This record gives sequence, structure tokens and C-alpha cells, in this order.
Amino acid sequence: MKMPSTRTRIIAGAAVLAAVGVTAVGAVAVGAVAVAAPDDASRSGAATAAQAQIQNVVTTDHLTVAAAAKAAQAALSAAEKANQHVSVSVVDRNGNTIVTLRGDGAGPQSYKAAEEKAFTSVSWNAPTSALVKRLEQAPTLKDIPGTLFLAGGAPVQAKGAPIAGVGVAGAPSGDLDEQFAQAGVAALNG
Repeated sequence: MKMPSTRTRIIAGAAVLAAVGVTAVGAVAVGAVAVAAPDDASRSGAATAAQAQIQNVVTTDHLTVAAAAKAAQAALSAAEKANQHVSVSVVDRNGNTIVTLRGDGAGPQSYKAAEEKAFTSVSWNAPTSALVKRLEQAPTLKDIPGTLFLAGGAPVQAKGAPIAGVGVAGAPSGDLDEQFAQAGVAALNG
């Protein structure tokens, strides 16, 4: 049996990935790899399996890095105009940090606090100032790892669902932090 070239295998692999909605960026092989080309019958079976996998996939909206940077910069600029030294973080729906900016003179604790406020706001799809009030009924919420129930986080929504969170920390009050976070969200809507 003649083995397909490496180029053929990569293209075939990319086609299968594309069928299930994954973009192939590149491939690197280290060491020896032996792969046999599928025959026509197994190719049609692979296409059927790929179609079944597509039906089991959920599509979600995410901010681009450029949009996250725009929101973070708008929040930081609002804080700078008020002569406040803060850190700003933007996280995606899953709580993964997209961008964090540590403003000049911001305290060392503000970096992590901004990330946690952003994570908390997107997790509950609510400003963290509103979530602080929930602690009265459910004080153990504060024990969830990675959360911070202090004012300064604001969710970003698309189609009514949370897709990101903006967190700000370092101003002398949570009200100011949240005002700056809201400025970041507003920059995405305008």
C-alpha cells in the first residue's frame, strides 16, 4: 500500500476538523508517523461521524482581543481622568483572562482583584455590587474559588447572555471601581 504524503495527510486532517467546525492552524510532526489513507467507505463513515459531532456542539459568542483591549483601555482611561490608580481585567465567558492592564501606580493587589471581579460578574451575569447583597442570604458564595464579591465588576452581554466581564480594582471605593468597569462595557456598545 502506498502511503500518502505528509501534505495529503495534513490536508485530509484539516478537512475533517473543518467538518466539525475546528480550524486547523498548522501541523508539526516529530518522529516517525505512519498513517494509512482511508478508503472511500471509511471516508463516508467519517463524514457521518463528523456531522453527528456538529450536532453535539454549542456555539457561543466571545469578545475579540481587540474588543477586550478597547474595553480595558476605556475603563483605565476613565480611572485616569478621575486621578485613580487601578488595574483592569477583561475575562471571557469561561473566566479566562483576555487582557489585563495595570495602570501606573496601581497597587499590587489590584491586578488579581480585577481579574476576580471580572470573573464574578460574568459568572453571575450581574454587577458585583449587586452580588454583594446576595451574600446576606448565601454567605458561602464567597468561598467559590476565583470569585471576589466586592463592587467593581460588570458583565458584558450579547443577545441577553453574558459573554465577558470587566473588572476594576484599586480605587478607594468599589463604587468608583464599578463606575470605571461600566465605562469599559459602554465602550463596547458605542
